[in-house]
Amino acid sequence: MNKKFRVFATCDIGEAIDLLRNRGYEVEVYPRPEAPPKRLIIEKVKSGIDGLITTLRDQIDAEVFEAGKNHLKVVAQIAVGFDNINRADANRYKIPFTHTADVLTEATAEFAFFMLGSLTRKMWPAEHLTRQNQWGYWHPYLPFLGDEVTGKTIAIIGTGRIGLAMIKKCAGFDMNMLCYDPAYENHDYVKAIQEVMDLRLARGIAREKNWIKYVRFEQALQESDFVSVHVPLLRPGESPTPTYQLFNEQTLKLMKPTAYLVNTSRGPVVDEAVLARALRENWIAGAALDVYETEPLPADSPLRDPAIADRCRLMPHFASAARITRLSSDPNKGMAGRCVQGLIDVLAGNYGGDVTMMPYAVNKEAFAK
Repeated sequence: MNKKFRVFATCDIGEAIDLLRNRGYEVEVYPRPEAPPKRLIIEKVKSGIDGLITTLRDQIDAEVFEAGKNHLKVVAQIAVGFDNINRADANRYKIPFTHTADVLTEATAEFAFFMLGSLTRKMWPAEHLTRQNQWGYWHPYLPFLGDEVTGKTIAIIGTGRIGLAMIKKCAGFDMNMLCYDPAYENHDYVKAIQEVMDLRLARGIAREKNWIKYVRFEQALQESDFVSVHVPLLRPGESPTPTYQLFNEQTLKLMKPTAYLVNTSRGPVVDEAVLARALRENWIAGAALDVYETEPLPADSPLRDPAIADRCRLMPHFASAARITRLSSDPNKGMAGRCVQGLIDVLAGNYGGDVTMMPYAVNKEAFAK
């Protein structure tokens, strides 16, 4: 007989909730689309819940952990990132938290590629022309031209799971790739991609020889037509190679004036005020963002400047928003399923109750023997 654990979810994650209810868990779901106020989360935690399901919008820190002292057993995050969870506080209160890495890899990479294509081919201003009935003629280059993606050079900044998936997609478009990672270079993967590109050329599938290689960060920016960002957010003091505001005035000025920046990693990796200036002053040709320093994007954000609207695509942290990726109850396919499985692992005492063995647990160091 399963113990009747109590769980509070700060958002509706679909049918995966039934997996918990079918085990006899008592689950309450916050019914509104926006994040619940922190005071409500504290109130629910204080009421004696065993598990808390959270999103990146929820600030989970010592206040929340203190409210759950002696009864809160796990925080299950439906996201890869966990910037909203204070890891040191979680460790101090000995509460494991889980995340949903890997299942959104392909969805995020393909979204980054689609953003890149939409930006460079100027689909947004082109559609506006059509909708405003200003398309009354055909001309080879007026009112504007976009840029091709095929055959161009792209910088892949960060070669973790999503960066590698992006590389795979770029290879299909016969792109040359300059890779940079501040922590680990996956030379085996890069070698395999080069072998595939060489085979495409040998079999007549590709017309020109394409290449991929690791280079210094500065070289990647200087020589690329596109820059796609896939690094984790690491603030000064957290790593010898911090990524906080990796894209600033100095580094944005290294890019070609014809180059485009795409960020689907974490908002604070880019200095948004400087990026807006870079677009206004034409340091770079355009940018597409799905993540921001503050979310939702504030009404007074410089990125909302109408003067740069034709060159700046803004998306609502949307890269993983595909049906299977977000909502599948299968932990091998969906964030919802993986979130729920991470919570069950802790509450049900799977892996002999050893948190360090649980695949979706993040702060394993707090439970190491």
